[in-house]
Amino acid sequence: MEDRIITYGGQAVIEGVLMRGQKALALAMRAPNGEIVVHTEPLSGLYQSVIAKIPFLRGVILLSDALALGMKALTRSANLQSGEEEKIEGPALYLTIAISLVFGIALFFLAPYGIGKLIDWLAALLGWSTGDNVWVIAITEGLARLILAIGYIWAIGKMPEIARVFQYHGAEHKTINAFEAGAALTPESVAQFPLEHPRCGTSFLLTLLILSIFAFSLLHPLPWVWQVVGRILLIPILAGIAVEYIRWTANHLHSPLVRALVRPNFALQRLTTREPDTSMLEVAICAFQEMRKAEQTIC
Repeated sequence: MEDRIITYGGQAVIEGVLMRGQKALALAMRAPNGEIVVHTEPLSGLYQSVIAKIPFLRGVILLSDALALGMKALTRSANLQSGEEEKIEGPALYLTIAISLVFGIALFFLAPYGIGKLIDWLAALLGWSTGDNVWVIAITEGLARLILAIGYIWAIGKMPEIARVFQYHGAEHKTINAFEAGAALTPESVAQFPLEHPRCGTSFLLTLLILSIFAFSLLHPLPWVWQVVGRILLIPILAGIAVEYIRWTANHLHSPLVRALVRPNFALQRLTTREPDTSMLEVAICAFQEMRKAEQTIC
């Protein structure tokens, strides 16, 4: 199927993998006793609605829903590991997502602006003023944003728990790559496939950060308050553009130019994926197969 790349996506969660199709999702988790526990459910009508077919708008809407699905999956997986029955849903779920988004925006979009302003101020003090050169300021802020993002990913990757999440992330990518290549979905077969995948969320993040360098440069003539507000308001727009760019590159990998364009994305994925072990591959394969079964039962 030509649309396999844009149909199936996965998301690594604590000791498990979430696979999302067009109509259903499946979450496969490794229980403390070693068994694989699977949860499947149909997706909301949003994924089959007109909105899901509108370029740029669909990226923002579906990304928001994907965040909620991912948070639920993390909660369900964590509860399985701990044996607790506590659930995060309703207002508590959306509050958690909101706090996470505020933290992400503050760290990766507003903090770099402050760092750029601080560097510009220090340069002026030393007589190295940028002379209000928009591109110098924009590139300085953009570099600060990239360094913060890459440093953050690298740092959390040193934590044993997150390192295992990155291994499951690798298992998810390998499984989808194997399916798209028409290979057998066995741990031995899937293990031979690459860790990188063109539609990874890591690729989306890097694309969003690079787009922000150009977009935010347009805000520099404005007063600082509007520069801050403008950055926040532009994020959904840039996210929609980033989603469409990732979709386009994923569907045109036969082009040498596109393959060159996605190399930075694949390079960054090396930080968010690790080589999985056989048990992790089993979980990813199980999640994918159960998602496929659930899709076939939905009209």
